Amino acid sequence: MSENITEFVTTEAQQIPVVAQTDVVVVGAGPAGLSAAVSAARNGCSVTLLERYHHLGGMASGGMVLVLDDMVNQGSEIVTTGIVSEFVERLERIDGAVYPPPEDCQRNWEMWKKWSRWGCINFHETGMPQPILHAVAFDPDAWKRVSLDLVRDAGVNLRLHSWFSEAIVEDGKVTGVICQTKLGRQAIKADMVIDATGDLDLAASAGASFVLGQYIVTTVFRLSDVDTAKAEAFEYSHPDEYKLLDRQARRVIGGAWGMWWLKTPLPGVVWCNCPHMTGYDGLSPEGMVAAEYEGRERMANLLAFARKNIPGFENAKMLGAAEQMGIRQTRLLRGEYVVTKDDVKSRRHFADSVCRGRDYYTPYRALLPTSLDNLIVAGRHYSVESEAQKLSREIPPCMSQGEAAGIAVSLALSSGSALRDVDVSQIQKQMRAQGADPGDIPSSNALVEESLAS
Repeated sequence: MSENITEFVTTEAQQIPVVAQTDVVVVGAGPAGLSAAVSAARNGCSVTLLERYHHLGGMASGGMVLVLDDMVNQGSEIVTTGIVSEFVERLERIDGAVYPPPEDCQRNWEMWKKWSRWGCINFHETGMPQPILHAVAFDPDAWKRVSLDLVRDAGVNLRLHSWFSEAIVEDGKVTGVICQTKLGRQAIKADMVIDATGDLDLAASAGASFVLGQYIVTTVFRLSDVDTAKAEAFEYSHPDEYKLLDRQARRVIGGAWGMWWLKTPLPGVVWCNCPHMTGYDGLSPEGMVAAEYEGRERMANLLAFARKNIPGFENAKMLGAAEQMGIRQTRLLRGEYVVTKDDVKSRRHFADSVCRGRDYYTPYRALLPTSLDNLIVAGRHYSVESEAQKLSREIPPCMSQGEAAGIAVSLALSSGSALRDVDVSQIQKQMRAQGADPGDIPSSNALVEESLAS
C-alpha cells in the first residue's frame, strides 16, 4: 500500500514550459469548478480551466450523480439558484432534465407515486409519504453538452486531459499550477487560483492546512431496457411482496439508499446510486482499484437478482458504470472558519454568507485558507467538519460556492486587494445580480447571529 512505501528516487529539476498566462486558473471542471470558471469569465477575467478527464461535469456527468437536490429550504422556498438554475433550463431545452412543477410539490400519495422514482422527495422528512420538492433528474451526457456550451460561451480557455501535479507558490502566494499531460509537464501562471479538485489537491500541494476524512464510496451505474411502468405498477399493487424483494435487492447490492433505482430522462434507463462501500481511501490508488473490483461484482449480483425476481427488470441490461468513482470525502480545508455540524443542523446564518444549500449557509471565510494568498476553494473540500460535510456536499450548493468564488477573484483583481480583504457585500450583491441567492438575507427558520447574541 502507498503508506508503506520505503524506497524513493530523486529526479533533477527540469524546465517546465508555461502554456498559459491568465487572470484566473481553475483546477477541476466538476460542477463547482465549472461554475467558478464561468462566473469569473462573465465578470471580466481571463480564465483557464484545467480538467484531468476528457469531459466536463465531474460527479454530475462522469460520476453519474443524476439528481440535483439540496436546493429547497423548509417548505418550498428554492434557495440554491444562479448558474445551477441556468443549467437546469438548458438541460430542459434539450430534453435532458425532468422535475416536478410547483403545483406537484405536495405531500400525498398521488404525488409520491408520480415523482418519488425521479428522486424528487424530501428524504430529510420522516413519515410516509415524504413531501415532493424541487429536485431535478438529468441525463449525464446532456450535462456534458451544456457544460461545454457554457464554457465556450463564456470564453474560458479549456484544457482537458491535464492532470494537476503541483502548485506554484512564491512568498506565500499561489501564482500558478503545474499539470501533467501527454506532452509532459506544463505550467499555467495566474494571478488568482481556484481549487475545485474535490480532494483539495491544489491547496494541499500549496501547503494549506487540512484534515483527512472518509465516508462511503460508490460505483454508480445504469441499467437499460427496464420497463419502469411495470416495475412501478407492481410496487404499488403488491406493496408487501415488493418490499420483501426490495430488501433482498439491497442486501444483494450490499449498501444503498432507500431507493436503489430511479428513473432518468432516457426511457427504459434507470439510475442505481449504489453500491455504497465503506473502508476505502479515496486518495489511495490501491484503495480505489479494490473498490472498483468490489463494486463491479456487486453490480453484477444485483442485475442477476433483479432480472430473476423483480417485474419490469426481466430484460434489464448493464448500460455501464460511471467513469468516475463516487468519492464523497477525503481532504477538508482548515480555513478561516470551519463550518460545524451544529452550524448546518441549526441553520446558522452568517453575515458573510455567500452561498447556501437546502437550509444551511456557507460563510465566505470557509472558502479561504489561513496562510496562503491568491487561493480560494470551491466544492466538497471546503473548510468544514467531517460530520458537517456529509450534510452539505451536494452538487447544487457546490455550484453556488463556485459561482461565489468566481465573483470573489474578479473583485480581488479589479480592486487589487487580497481575497480575504474583498468586500463580502459586493460578492453578495453580484450573486444576486446573477440570479443567485448568496444567503445574505436569512430565511425565517434561520438561526441568525443577532439571535445568538441575544
